[in-house]
Amino acid sequence: MRKQYLYGVATIFIALVFAGCATFPESGEPVQKSNLTTGVVKKEIIKGKTNQTEVLRLFGAPNLVTKNRDNNEVWSYTKMSFDTKTGADGMSLILWGGSRAMSRAATSSFDLIIEFNEDDIVKDYSIISATY
Repeated sequence: MRKQYLYGVATIFIALVFAGCATFPESGEPVQKSNLTTGVVKKEIIKGKTNQTEVLRLFGAPNLVTKNRDNNEVWSYTKMSFDTKTGADGMSLILWGGSRAMSRAATSSFDLIIEFNEDDIVKDYSIISATY
């Protein structure tokens, strides 16, 4: 009797562990990789050496081109990514006879601001990166 009780408890425990896992199916859509990363910027952008043509080759056209107080050209690149996953909680199915919808979301942003001198050479740059 005790042995059957232990088997029953173990079976219920294992079922709850596996059923309680939320599942988030993959979308199957390919993720496009970008050169716009901190590592690439620090490796490839050299203040006083890298020119506008090289920056265009690395990152493409900027999102915004402006001039600052010193009349130097400033290029801004922005990369935003949104990651959302939806799924179902199997624990609700076992305990209450139905499943509960679940979702998870994350947002990341990356901004690169490059200031060029009068000879179109990188004078300075800054990176702003955030995930929330």
